[in-house]
Amino acid sequence: MSRVLLLGGNGLLGHNVLKQLLQQGHDVHALLRNVSALCLSPHERGKANQEGMTTQLTIFQGSLLDDETLRKAAQGCDAIVNCAGVTDMSLLHYEDYLPVNRDLCGRLLRLMEEEQIKCLVHTSTANTIGYGDPLHCADEQAPMQPPFTNSYYALSKQEGEAVLAQAAASHPDWHIVVVNPGFMIGAYDTKPSSGTLLFAGYRKPLMVVPRGGKSFVHVGDAATAIVNALTLGHNGGRYLLTGENLSLQQFYRLQARACGYRQWVIPLPNVLLALAGKLGDMLRFIGVRTQLSTRNVRQLMVREYYDNSQALTDLHMPQTSIENAISDFFAWQEKKKRGLC
Repeated sequence: MSRVLLLGGNGLLGHNVLKQLLQQGHDVHALLRNVSALCLSPHERGKANQEGMTTQLTIFQGSLLDDETLRKAAQGCDAIVNCAGVTDMSLLHYEDYLPVNRDLCGRLLRLMEEEQIKCLVHTSTANTIGYGDPLHCADEQAPMQPPFTNSYYALSKQEGEAVLAQAAASHPDWHIVVVNPGFMIGAYDTKPSSGTLLFAGYRKPLMVVPRGGKSFVHVGDAATAIVNALTLGHNGGRYLLTGENLSLQQFYRLQARACGYRQWVIPLPNVLLALAGKLGDMLRFIGVRTQLSTRNVRQLMVREYYDNSQALTDLHMPQTSIENAISDFFAWQEKKKRGLC
C-alpha cells in the first residue's frame, strides 16, 4: 500500500475516492479548505491526535493553490490523486476556471519533481472527448467537439490535460493517468452537485426536460477505477469513466421507477431552450451570475454517449446500475437529513 495525497476530497467524487483509498489500506493525506464538510464515520477518521493524525488519514487544512501548503501535504507521499475542479457553470469569465482546472496541473508536476513523486491520477471530464450517439458511442480517441469547444469548464480542463500529456511524454518512468468521468451519481453528494438534477424532478407529476442525454455512472464505480489507476493503466493514458447512456427523458423515467412514483416526462423543444439561453446571455452581459446561457443550454441539446470499454479492461472499473446509483443518492440524502452521517 502507498501514501496518497488527495485533492478535492470534499466533493462527490472526492468523498468516494477517499473512502476507497481508506478501505484498500492506503495512508491518505487529504488537503481540504473546509474540513467540517468532510463526511467520515468515526471508524474512518480513526483516533486523531492534536496534529490531525489518524491511523490512516492525515488532514491538512488550506488552499491547494498555495505552494507551501501543497508541499507540506505532499511530504512522504508516493502518489497524488487530484479530484479538484471548478465546475460552477455560472462563472462569467474563462479566467475564473484556469487556476484550478489548468494551472494546478503545472503546480503538481513541479511538486512531483521536488518530492520525487512519480504517480499522478488526474480527474478531468468526459466533455474533453467528442460524444457519440445511441448507435456509435465515442471512445477516448474522439476529438472534442461543439458545444463543449465553447465551454469554459471543458476548455480549461482540456488545457490541463495537455500540460499532463506533455509531462507524461517527457517522463517515461512516471505514471500519469487522466480519467474522464461522465455524469456521476451516488452517495456523499454534499452540496449537492449532480444531485441537483435528481432533486429537480423528484416526485413531480410533470417534468419538462431538454432533448439531450448523458452517460450516467455510479460515482462508486468511478472512484474504484481512480484508485485502481494508481497501479493500473499506462503513463499518458486517458480513460472514460462512463456508464449507461440515457436521454434525460429516459433518466427521469428511471428515477421515477427507482423511487416508486409516477411522472409524465415531456421533451422540451430546442427553440424554447435556445430562447432561455439568450435571456441568460443578457443577464450575464450586465454582470448577473447565472448558469443560464447559450453556451450552457446547448450542452443540454446533445446526447453525450460514450464507450467505457477501455476503463473496464484497463482499470477494472465496476458496472453498477444507474437505478442503484439513484437509490444510493436518495438513501444517503435521507441519512444526512436525519443526522446519521
